[in-house]
Amino acid sequence: MLVSEFDYDLPTELIAQRPLPRRDDSRLMVVERKTGKIDHGRFKDFAEHIHPDYLLVLNDTKVIPARVWGKSGEANIEFLFVKELEPGLWEVLCRPARRIRQGDSLHFAPGFEARVEGTGEEGKRLLRFRGSDVRAELGKFGCAPLPPYIKRTRGDRSSRLEDLVRYQTVFARKEGAVAAPTAGLHFTKETLTRLKSKGVKIRRVTLDVGLATFQPVRAEIVLEHKMLEEWYSITPVVARAVNATRSEGRPVTAVGTTVVRTLESAWKDGKVRSGRRASSLFIYPGFEFHAVDRLLTNFHLPKSTLLMLVSAFAGYDLIMEAYRVAVKERYRFFSYGDCMLIL
Repeated sequence: MLVSEFDYDLPTELIAQRPLPRRDDSRLMVVERKTGKIDHGRFKDFAEHIHPDYLLVLNDTKVIPARVWGKSGEANIEFLFVKELEPGLWEVLCRPARRIRQGDSLHFAPGFEARVEGTGEEGKRLLRFRGSDVRAELGKFGCAPLPPYIKRTRGDRSSRLEDLVRYQTVFARKEGAVAAPTAGLHFTKETLTRLKSKGVKIRRVTLDVGLATFQPVRAEIVLEHKMLEEWYSITPVVARAVNATRSEGRPVTAVGTTVVRTLESAWKDGKVRSGRRASSLFIYPGFEFHAVDRLLTNFHLPKSTLLMLVSAFAGYDLIMEAYRVAVKERYRFFSYGDCMLIL
């Protein structure tokens, strides 16, 4: 397939710029794979679609406040702290990258300074920090690493505080992501309580959402795209729960594409394996799913690997029709937007 086949027309005003007042106020499109039926509802009624004894799997990764501005001389530079390679050494993305060269000194705040130790392609740099607790400094100065289609004014502290809360799931526990598992943003503590009281089993995996999730597809042919690695972990308890659910013929519902990639990456010899591993799994139409039966997901960017994954799960024609319906019905798109439950 061609990457261009995953394009669609989206009016700019449908790209959600801010979260709704309540997480569960978002709209919920329900798509039935067997019949092709498309229904409309609200996420606050999500529990009605999950029967007792079903298994619901969440991604409990926690987003780092990884977006921060610094200075190289007089130049203002935007940085995205991607991952810590070793104590004091961080891989970052920066823009404008042309202003940052090896050996440059960078100033973020008093006592929060770095030296450029290495350069790479597509704006990647290695920064060496000495005498700074980088994570603590990011907690003081960093902003939520919102995608570029969400516009924010630099220095708007009210937006910073709101986004640090809302671009994070209520069940986030393990810090390490530079993007939110956005299907989980719709959940409230009340939603989780309602599901548990109903008898729904809830388990958590961790996939540290990194550059692979929002890596642009530059190839023209889908097969030629190569995914970057992301790390995931599954505990033995969770692996046993997934395997038991499947062996008993009950469905596994994945909350988000990151959970799909985690469980399908861990599938081997007829079961999900526990452990911590790196995955570069690329799911596109033609992929055979083994671990996941249902999927809750947001509406994704045109020509993205996430749209390809969803098309693989539900069928290309059905998903492209669902997206046309979503545009017609004025759904809100992308990270702070509405969601879709595929049955």
